[in-house]
Amino acid sequence: MLRISKMTDYAIMVMVELLASQGEVLSAHALAERSRLELPTVSKVLKLLVKTGLVESYRGANGGYSLERNAQDISVAEIITAIEGPIAMTECSTEEGQCAQEDICGLRGNWQRISIAVTKAMESVSLAEMAQPVKPTAAPLHITTLNA
Repeated sequence: MLRISKMTDYAIMVMVELLASQGEVLSAHALAERSRLELPTVSKVLKLLVKTGLVESYRGANGGYSLERNAQDISVAEIITAIEGPIAMTECSTEEGQCAQEDICGLRGNWQRISIAVTKAMESVSLAEMAQPVKPTAAPLHITTLNA
């Protein structure tokens, strides 16, 4: 099963809270309360989001955090990359020399194709779209194949 990490999920939750604040600067404490996450977790996520330019930080008594750009211009792929690094299905998808089987395995090109498709799908969903409620499906999505 492919999953994003909890930290990435939390980063999206925090960014949705920043979007909901409509440009108001929020402290890490306020974001932790609004998202119902632990303050150390929110602080860690914010540090990574600031470092990658998705969130802006303000110092001082009235300091806090706000979105760096319009939520429509921030993709889910950017948030995932900020927390987890490049989106890739396998180690060899992004860089040569990461796998001991590389010389005898012919799958790298196919894994790269899949990684690109997943990345494009994530790039097509904005933070603004993530903030819009969608009713969850009743059952997990299953991809089936037909045997020919």
